[in-house]
Amino acid sequence: MILKEYKIKTLAGDASSRKFFRKIYDDKKSKVIVVSKKEKFKNLILYAAINDLLIKNKILAPKLYRLNIREGLMEISDFGDQNFYKVIKKEKSRIFFYKKIIDLLLKIQKIKPIIKIKNPINRNHKFQKYSLKILHSESDLFFTWYLQRVIGKKRATYVKKILKPKLNAIYKKLNFKNNIFVHRDFHVSNLMHINNKIGVLDSQDAIIGNPSYDLVSLIDDVRIVTSSKVKNKIYDYYMKKSSLIKKSNKINFLEDFHILSIQRNLKIIGIFSRLFLRDKKNQYLKLIPYCWKLIENRYKHEPFEEIKLILDECIPKKIRKQKSI
Repeated sequence: MILKEYKIKTLAGDASSRKFFRKIYDDKKSKVIVVSKKEKFKNLILYAAINDLLIKNKILAPKLYRLNIREGLMEISDFGDQNFYKVIKKEKSRIFFYKKIIDLLLKIQKIKPIIKIKNPINRNHKFQKYSLKILHSESDLFFTWYLQRVIGKKRATYVKKILKPKLNAIYKKLNFKNNIFVHRDFHVSNLMHINNKIGVLDSQDAIIGNPSYDLVSLIDDVRIVTSSKVKNKIYDYYMKKSSLIKKSNKINFLEDFHILSIQRNLKIIGIFSRLFLRDKKNQYLKLIPYCWKLIENRYKHEPFEEIKLILDECIPKKIRKQKSI
């Protein structure tokens, strides 16, 4: 057996605790090494299993080559550095690419909502459903990590006391069942441009949930600013192409979209604040003002009147625009 010579190059990290390296062989072929000392089951075992599920459903996802749980590392396919954030950012006409991404999303949503999958250590994994408890555990990050910092503990406790029951009421209004495969972080930075195909990364948080959730992640993506016109075109294309949408449920789907956009952006504000306060990753703070803009855009609609009043009264625009906390 001839051992191949290779070099190791450090890659940029993401919002997780993982580290990434490129293993480049002398023949220019390469693989990506993922190192995860924390949450090994999710970041390594589960990630490999969900990628395998995607591949079996003809979705381009990283293939597993080596897994070492004890060392906390895995080797997977290298999809390069050209994600769709880079592609779309420099394009004036973005709709062409967004339509391709929607076509992929529709394909992903046809994956049978399997409750159990086999992982690389030959155990079954049962997918969670996006329960009311999970929705609250995510939006609670807003109160825990962001609100106390920007308006003080006493004021934040008051806001949480009056706002959380209102959020609970709108979460209960969700119309569609949790019966669709949801990537859970379906945005252009996690989608790779590979020879005119789209590769999907970071699927380890996949869940069975509402069909509007991944569409929210794509349209109300905090990392790339898009106009209302572009957002509406992407939304309309999905509505036209999706087999889930009927004339009778269009209004219900739009209501779910607004609800989950608000929920997701409250969660993201909390996560970005935690990344700064706990993990010393301050680059995410600059995205918080746009998270607020997305929330403001969605809570103009029903049934968010009370939530809008509470947020507008308690968190002034001046605070929302701050790129620090």
